Amino acid sequence: ADLAEKYLSDTKYEPGTVVSLGGAAEVTQSTEDGDRRIAGIVSSNPAFIMNSGLTDPNSVTVALQGRVPCLVQGPVNKGDMMVSAGNGRARAEKTPAVGTVIGKSLENFSGEYGVIEVAVGRI
Repeated sequence: ADLAEKYLSDTKYEPGTVVSLGGAAEVTQSTEDGDRRIAGIVSSNPAFIMNSGLTDPNSVTVALQGRVPCLVQGPVNKGDMMVSAGNGRARAEKTPAVGTVIGKSLENFSGEYGVIEVAVGRI
């Protein structure tokens, strides 16, 4: 579970999608590798939702703190810092630039594309 907040998005995104500030609304799918405008990961099971009064059909709930499933492209090792891969997914980065970190990987992943748990807000 995680602590999340609702944001207006330009379309509905599936849980685990990496989103950035910008687009036609407040957030949009991240399309830039190492994006510095990163907002977070679309939550799948928030324990608490801030801004819950936002009922627009194109709103998404973005994880701010806690563990959340995230779409990734590998390889990833447990404890790696995660940044945007530029396609709505995250990737591991050994030396991330300030403002690009989404969170830390909680598990290993050796495939090309998949879903892993990421600790958001713990960097």
